Amino acid sequence: MSQFDVVVIGAGPGGYVAALRAAELGFKTACIDAGLNKAGDAPALGGTCLNVGCIPSKALLQTSENYHAAQTEFAQHGIDVQVNGFDASKMIERKDAIVTKLTNGIGFLFKKDKVESIFGKGSLQGQKEGVWIIEVDNQGQKQTIEAKNVIVATGSLPRPLPLTEIDNVNVLDNEGALNLEAVPAKLGMIGSGVIGLEMGSVWNRLGAEVTILEAMPTFLALADQQLAKEAYKVFTKEQGLNIELGVKVSEIIKGADNVTVKYTVGDAEKTATFDKLIIAIGRIPNTQGLNAEGVGLQKDERGFIVVDDECRTNLPNVWAIGDVVRGPMLAHKASAEGVAVAERIAGQKPQVDLNTIPSAVYTHPEMAWVGQTEEQLKAAGVAYKKGQSSFAANGRALGMGQAKGFVKILADAETDRVLGVHIIGPVASELIAEAVMAMDFKASSEDIARIVHAHPTLSEVTHEAALAVGAR
Repeated sequence: MSQFDVVVIGAGPGGYVAALRAAELGFKTACIDAGLNKAGDAPALGGTCLNVGCIPSKALLQTSENYHAAQTEFAQHGIDVQVNGFDASKMIERKDAIVTKLTNGIGFLFKKDKVESIFGKGSLQGQKEGVWIIEVDNQGQKQTIEAKNVIVATGSLPRPLPLTEIDNVNVLDNEGALNLEAVPAKLGMIGSGVIGLEMGSVWNRLGAEVTILEAMPTFLALADQQLAKEAYKVFTKEQGLNIELGVKVSEIIKGADNVTVKYTVGDAEKTATFDKLIIAIGRIPNTQGLNAEGVGLQKDERGFIVVDDECRTNLPNVWAIGDVVRGPMLAHKASAEGVAVAERIAGQKPQVDLNTIPSAVYTHPEMAWVGQTEEQLKAAGVAYKKGQSSFAANGRALGMGQAKGFVKILADAETDRVLGVHIIGPVASELIAEAVMAMDFKASSEDIARIVHAHPTLSEVTHEAALAVGAR
């Protein structure tokens, strides 16, 4: 029976990064994963993020942005082009090639750093003389390995909607939404979170009539509401997304080649028929097949594995990271926790501050934020000051033809320490990195204001927002 110092269950962005870091630190490491490629005939590392999440969605977003720009924006640059059509299958082919390249890259890194990659589903069988016994089930073929330390990184699954089953034919989850090979004339979306907005944006730009049905009465309820209101205005009035809030879906009826949704908004009863319907109502922790109950691994009322601030579970030498534990369900948060746990096993003292984990939405314009919102600060009774600057007067943004949006910085009224930064505008997902670094190092808005920013750049809007905090 093979014995390892560290065994990671799950090879998503938390698991594979944890395994690589553990190997770098000199541990004999294995990573167990049951992921398959799109065809279902070969293992594929990388988890949801690389295979059917973050990476493929960004590929589709880029293609749809290019198509839309060629149709509507090139003319203002003096570029006269004739757009003859759009080949959705070619877009999917390009997306698949990117996914394959990256998932194969993880396999290369595993070989390079001597991480043993084991295909199958891992389940905890118990502890014997201080060593964990793990059974790996490869489609019925089972083997057992031993681990001194176990890192659970099993990720999350799409939250099911009780009213219907996902068939990825006409009713789709995130995976089905990423594999449509023709533009639907009418596309319905239940859920206006990150997945809903990104996929809705993709197919809207490619010509679909998109309707998004959201149960919450508030758009992007977790975001700063000034940012959310600006985004709602752009998406609905300028881009033509039909977003309905406060929706209660009562029935979903599958037809031969369409899906009908019956729902209410307030007192009004409505019916809409779509060619395709995407269900994107969030994600739930994945502990299927882990045998958590059998070994007494503690979970909370929502199904998340309970961990302390350092990702320790209630079981000795068993850790858990990423979507399967508390905190934001974000790939980069999982990776940070994976690195930190590997280093803690090695006796180091790393820190991961969940308050400075950035969020990003890759719509057009992009949105990104870190720290607290104005609503959270008001609710907590924190005295704060704010500074805001628009992309409308930024030379680089104007040159790019992307001058919508703003940067807002919130700082403590007394100490000037940055408490939150909220951005809607071009490449917001890149601009937020400066804010994350500032917050991680406990910087003040004056610190950002005194840093020299290159000119002309989009980052100058962050600089101007920091100056505005100090009424400059």
